Amino acid sequence: MAATTAKHYFSKQCTFCLTSHLFHHNSKRVLLAKRFKSISTKETASPIQRKESTAWKGVIGLEIHAQIASASKLFSGAGTHYGANTNSQVAFFDAALPGTLPVLNKKCVEAGVVTALALGCDINLISKFDRKHYFYADMPAGYQITQYRKPFAVNGQVTYVFQCSKTSSVERRSAKLVQIQLEQDSGKSLHDPQGGLSLIDLNRAGIGLMEIVTAPDFVNGDDASSFVRDLRDILVTVGSCDGKMAEGSLRVDANISVHKPGEPLGTRTEVKNLNSLKSIRLAIDYEVRRQIQILESGGVIENETRSFDVEDNETVPMREKEKILDYRFMPEPNLPPLVIHKDWSTTVATRNAVVLEDIRSRVKDLPDDKRRCLEEQYQITLRNAVIIVRANLFDLFERLVNKHGCDPKVTSSVLRNVYSVFLNKLGVEATSSPITDNILSEVIELCQNRKISEASVTEILDEIVKNPDASCSDIINKKDLWMITDETVINAVIDEVCGKNPSAIKGYKKGKTNQLEILSEKVKKKLKKKVSTAIVYRLLKMKLDDK
Repeated sequence: MAATTAKHYFSKQCTFCLTSHLFHHNSKRVLLAKRFKSISTKETASPIQRKESTAWKGVIGLEIHAQIASASKLFSGAGTHYGANTNSQVAFFDAALPGTLPVLNKKCVEAGVVTALALGCDINLISKFDRKHYFYADMPAGYQITQYRKPFAVNGQVTYVFQCSKTSSVERRSAKLVQIQLEQDSGKSLHDPQGGLSLIDLNRAGIGLMEIVTAPDFVNGDDASSFVRDLRDILVTVGSCDGKMAEGSLRVDANISVHKPGEPLGTRTEVKNLNSLKSIRLAIDYEVRRQIQILESGGVIENETRSFDVEDNETVPMREKEKILDYRFMPEPNLPPLVIHKDWSTTVATRNAVVLEDIRSRVKDLPDDKRRCLEEQYQITLRNAVIIVRANLFDLFERLVNKHGCDPKVTSSVLRNVYSVFLNKLGVEATSSPITDNILSEVIELCQNRKISEASVTEILDEIVKNPDASCSDIINKKDLWMITDETVINAVIDEVCGKNPSAIKGYKKGKTNQLEILSEKVKKKLKKKVSTAIVYRLLKMKLDDK
């Protein structure tokens, strides 16, 4: 009933009472952004250079806003379904109607605690809620209930896998967390400058958020986006957030500065609302380059808030030079301190108690635990372990190896190169795959014995989807997928390829060893990849060395 009434209220009132003020406010904001972008372009005089000075080092800290996966909001019983009709999930409290009071959602607290434990944080057994005052129409009360001053979790540390977008190298790194706090999400403003309207959708207002604040431990966009990717995997694993950045479930603000090693940190800028891993990487790298160019040209970095223009791949000013903001923090008078109990001995048996001992038992095997298991127990490389775990194929890998006796390295190769692509094409998870473990183990054994190639596995799996009763051997015979081992046949194709590529042979003779790889790929393509790379490479090298 509350949601229905609120829907009626906002569908009428947002166009009557809020429109003129919001349009004026947001039109001014849009014009300011355009004006500052123009000024910024004039100031820099030339495009931001992509080559970075080695004398400078980026210093990046992140604030990650993760929506809590809960059926109802942090302080009200309104729903949280994404994509619901505008203003259909709004309780009286979310709309800040007079006389309404917050009721803390226990499930949101437990989600926050399980996240904090997974991220190695210390839990404050007593934490407090504050009011952070600011006016914007998507926060109807004029304040946000948050835990900025006394959060429930502090001092975390996260191990993540750094992946370089340029070299594809991978390595483990770690980053410190300052704190995790519970707070309300805001609503969403819908702007139509041409029509002169700004409307408010409060469906998101009041959804529980975990704000995860890191130390300034990152140096570039690859570093920061690698951390966020692993953080998202952890949140999804423990079930506290669905991690859907495209839907706004996970949003990132980046605080960015540059300095020379040994010197004080530089003036920072904040880039707001980055909602994809690509945007995080591009926005940070652009901002680092922009700041370096300004400083090397004798300019000064202004402490400002910026946004990322995804069309131009550059950051643009959102607001003028930052001033000290007085949010007038005050204790939330309608909520008592949040108490988290160590175990049941410190509390009476009540369904509202949040007990650390119980929540700790819910922390599942985390992504890095699984990666280490693949590395240490099965000698899988870190790069391959990352792919298997991220594709949710770890459990399947262990069943194939331990129950069906498959070779770990061949299994890893088939799962990461073929099966993960096959599942993506079908749009299903491994748990919903039409391919049984028995079939997978059979094709892996055939690959292991070099009777079929990995390229043929895709054809076999596609055919089984169409004809579930077909056997692997029948499909291989029908499609002629058996590996070619006759060296006479292979040498004939090698002669044909070499005859058509004399320049590659000349290049090889001059020391360009990469030509051997290029010719090898051409031979395998001619043979429809039904041939061992090692055999082709050996026979091709013998032929070229004899010439």
